[in-house]
Amino acid sequence: MQRIILIFIGLFILIINTKAQNSFILPANTGYAVPAEKDEEFLFQPGKGVQNWTDIHQELHYFFYLRNAGLLTIELNAKNALAGSVIALEIAGKTFKINIPQTEVFQKIKVGSLHITDSGFYSIKIKAVKKQSNAIADIASIELSGSATNELHFNKKARRNAASVHLRYPISDTTRLISFYNEITIPEKADIVHSYYMSNGFARGYFGIQVNSENERRIIFSVWDAGKEAVSRSKVADSNQVKLLAKGEGVIASDFGNEGTGGHSHWVYPWKTGVTYKMLVTALMDSASQTTTYTGYFFLPEQQKWKLIASFRAPKDGRPLRNLYSFNENFVGINGQLQRYAYFGNQWGQRENGSWVELTESKFSYDATGKAGDRIDYGAGVEGGMFYLWNGGFKPATAKLGDNFSRPATNKKPTIDYSKNADSAAQALKDHELIFNAIKNKQIDTMGNRYGVYYNLLKQGTGDKVSINDTLTVYYKGYLLSDGTVFDQTKEKPATFPLKRLIRGWQLGLPETKLGSKIQLIIPSGLAYTIRSRSNSIPPNSVLVFEIELISLKRATAN
Repeated sequence: MQRIILIFIGLFILIINTKAQNSFILPANTGYAVPAEKDEEFLFQPGKGVQNWTDIHQELHYFFYLRNAGLLTIELNAKNALAGSVIALEIAGKTFKINIPQTEVFQKIKVGSLHITDSGFYSIKIKAVKKQSNAIADIASIELSGSATNELHFNKKARRNAASVHLRYPISDTTRLISFYNEITIPEKADIVHSYYMSNGFARGYFGIQVNSENERRIIFSVWDAGKEAVSRSKVADSNQVKLLAKGEGVIASDFGNEGTGGHSHWVYPWKTGVTYKMLVTALMDSASQTTTYTGYFFLPEQQKWKLIASFRAPKDGRPLRNLYSFNENFVGINGQLQRYAYFGNQWGQRENGSWVELTESKFSYDATGKAGDRIDYGAGVEGGMFYLWNGGFKPATAKLGDNFSRPATNKKPTIDYSKNADSAAQALKDHELIFNAIKNKQIDTMGNRYGVYYNLLKQGTGDKVSINDTLTVYYKGYLLSDGTVFDQTKEKPATFPLKRLIRGWQLGLPETKLGSKIQLIIPSGLAYTIRSRSNSIPPNSVLVFEIELISLKRATAN
């Protein structure tokens, strides 16, 4: 008899434990509203559940993964100050109607049961059928039990963002890259609000396209400060802060914090799905000052021209581009249930000697949300000759942490023509305003201009006239009109070079001058280096001043 009693007690304990193991509480604040709420913690409140649900047209959606078939029983923990509200709960094609009782405290309500026939992601949709008072219902949680819930997975945390996913492009430690080129395409209906599709990431920053709202999209380029401050840029020493050197027309530049700190720039631009956009980041290293100038360029397909986004000088660096990567990010959680998708293709890196190397390998990874197992809906792969990334959507994962992918080579290295500048007309006006103000303030003097190059003849020579095909020997000094920074000059010995190999401003300004002349050239950026970040001392869109003394010339030999 005693043995029978012990067996009975053991079975009872086993049943209780099994029930406990197969019962899961989904906090109501981990769901999503459709349409999405405007305030992230107004409807879904951490630790409190759903409150302020008043819109009868707004649904509540919850997602979880069932690894087993079997019985699924659903209970709702809800309340309302007045009786009469009715809601409907839909799951796996079955609908349950629920009367919300009048109660000041949360009350468990039995919803019903159904049989789950297959594993996979499931959703619960809660809709308002009838609203008796201003609020439809306050909901604390949803309880799931039954054999189908064995090993059930759901995101328990209040953070509702999809996991950020990354592709890293491995390069040799000995490969010194000064440019990183990538192409990005967002497919139709994947342009989800609160998405950042980052194309050209590197150790000190990132460059990509963003959906900020239903009505605004941006191109984003940012570079991190040196040091370890994570939140406030006001706490970052000036010696650790990146410096803005130049930005394109209409680009907004500011600071950023809360994810490290640094210099931020964005340009509002209505990029479209289904269109492939070309993006380029360049790096100019200065080992002496331990700085690197990073510049972001965006190609406008409708104009077939490059646009400068911004150029930043990063301290405590002096190194080339490294740790190259792309990512998808869902940066606000109110619509973290939606799938984000991006294609990345034709990646190339440019070496210091100007040659290009194609980057055809990538490695998949994800952020802390993925590593903690909070979200398991993500993936990557190769399709149509391009890498792709996706996150969100509550679909089964298609890639694992550390998976490697290889795309076919295109052999289509990029052709970068900086002279095709989308802001050339606006920049020309700025250049001329700077030049006229410098003349007015007697900072410089001029005798006029030759094909757009302003000049001041300091000494008239008596020798032969210079022609475009000559090789010149000169003493010179070059500096920025904006602040007088000397970026280059000869020392004891003069320099010799063919005139045809020099910037357009020299080619236009020097012919017709005579050997032995001393001349000052004031060259607008469009006739100098345009939007190129030529060196750490010459930012994009710089008006240059050269003082030149013509020592000798050598005529080109006739063929």
